Amino acid sequence: MKVNQTILKEFILVGFSLYPHLQRFLFVAFFVLYLLTLAGNLAILGLTWVDRSLHTPMYLFLRALSFSETCYTLTIIPKMLADLLTENRSISVTGCGLQMCFFLGLGGTNCIILTLMGYDRFLAICNPLRYPLLMTNAVCGQLVVSAWAGGFLISVTETALIFGGSFCDPNLIQHFFCHMRAVVRLSCLDSDLTEFIVTMISVSALTGTFLLIIITYVFILSTVFRIPSAEGKQKAFSTCASHLTVVIVHFGFAAIVYLKPEGSGGDDTLIAVPYTVITPFLSPLIFSLRNRDMKNAFRKLLAKRSF
Repeated sequence: MKVNQTILKEFILVGFSLYPHLQRFLFVAFFVLYLLTLAGNLAILGLTWVDRSLHTPMYLFLRALSFSETCYTLTIIPKMLADLLTENRSISVTGCGLQMCFFLGLGGTNCIILTLMGYDRFLAICNPLRYPLLMTNAVCGQLVVSAWAGGFLISVTETALIFGGSFCDPNLIQHFFCHMRAVVRLSCLDSDLTEFIVTMISVSALTGTFLLIIITYVFILSTVFRIPSAEGKQKAFSTCASHLTVVIVHFGFAAIVYLKPEGSGGDDTLIAVPYTVITPFLSPLIFSLRNRDMKNAFRKLLAKRSF
């Protein structure tokens, strides 16, 4: 049991206050990246909605991912930007719990949707004749709903474990948002067991979805290498290139945050920036620039507008 048993009603997000000379620069940089992230995701949502040629399971999953990532950034970045401009960095305990729940839920949803996108490519390349029967738009919608349910099942469990007890002074969260590790350390009870449990849940979900993606790509590559023509191989793998790039970026940055050993050093606030700010920015950029269908849809839309 911790000594100071004062029951807290709010937390203070320390965030980037340790770098006062950088706060204005960070605000401008994060604000620009946030606007570009929103613009990229809204463009994908709009194009996949307007262009009927993109009404396929592959792009329905992409639309779901863009919507999920838009919500994901909304839970973190607006509050972070406001805190960079003000001295009052407080957040209520309830608000902190909600932020954590939505952050973890949407992060888990993103991981599951990326896994489903890999499964979709597996069916399209390894079972092309049965693909239209196995992956209909209705099935795609059901899988997306299951991704949201799975992501929030994990997040509600973790949030309930962390916020099940009371919190004690000091009320300083050493982060720019309610990160589960930073919050659980403020518990009045011995937090080591709870921190271990929630960390293992997150790591298991992260590694589990990543391993499923790796397995799908093992089958995809084995099928692609059996295609006799070089053109056929390139065409088959080109549909996976953008997805594979996003997977590497997403899970790579997530691994740095969640697989970082305790006491290994480094500022957790800075380490979390790539996962919370850079990854959502890169994802729509990669899916737009590396995808021929998306670029063609954008050109068609511009042509219609100009006409």
